[in-house]
Amino acid sequence: MWALTALLLLVQSSGQAATLEKPILSLHPPWTTIFKGERVTLRCDGYHPVLLELRPINTLWYLGHLLLPSHKKSIEVQTPGVYRCQTRGAPVSDPIHLSVSNDWLILQVPYAAVFEGEPLVMRCRGWYDKVVYKLHYYHDDQAVRYFHSSTNYTVLQARASDSGRYQCSGTMRIPVESAPMFSAKVAVTVQVALFAASTGALSTWSQSPRSKSLKRTGARRLPPLAASGNEARGCNSQGRAPPWIRRPPPLQPHKLQPSLQVTSRSPSESPQCPYRSSPSPPSQTPP
Repeated sequence: MWALTALLLLVQSSGQAATLEKPILSLHPPWTTIFKGERVTLRCDGYHPVLLELRPINTLWYLGHLLLPSHKKSIEVQTPGVYRCQTRGAPVSDPIHLSVSNDWLILQVPYAAVFEGEPLVMRCRGWYDKVVYKLHYYHDDQAVRYFHSSTNYTVLQARASDSGRYQCSGTMRIPVESAPMFSAKVAVTVQVALFAASTGALSTWSQSPRSKSLKRTGARRLPPLAASGNEARGCNSQGRAPPWIRRPPPLQPHKLQPSLQVTSRSPSESPQCPYRSSPSPPSQTPP
């Protein structure tokens, strides 16, 4: 009887844990825009309780409000639209919007959100991977980079100012060199991240789906700031003890032995540290 009760409680707790975790929907290759006729793979990774592993796990797929017939963990798609997935006992995943283009030139950007400090990579593709010459990348209608032929544009450490609408242009030999062609404009948003040094927690100003699942997706967290030698001993970067450290009460002369000498110190003075630490870099603040 006790064993049956414990088993039911375990099943109930497992079901409650499953409802708290959204499945993670990923796209391979990781580009939101493809050419007409191409296929991409969608993968749904969700939380499965141990006891439910004894039964077959079904995955539900949605295209908009339409339920797709597949129940596999991964599916191949080529239809444009908004895709979501759902696993047993879990809520619906965050969406992925897939676009299909029939243009000669497309600009591909990552499907996942990009945070400050992370690299931002975008690719200008010619029709079915034809080489693009005299390639220009534009940010808010301003040319930001030029390449002689097909090359990805990479921002090594993205900032909030890198958000905006991007576009690319170039020529292709089909069979002779064509006039300059332009891709459609694509909106890119770089999300601002705040780092709390005291707790090591990472929070974002935007309420993106990815920001709510950093722990599950393995998103990088900034390491906690290491204290310098002086700070580890209770000293700040100016070589003095911080004001929140209590000083010992002044010695009372009448309680000292006659052989001891008493030296007074002004209350405004603070104990000096053994050495001064190098200035710490300014903390980043959100715009």
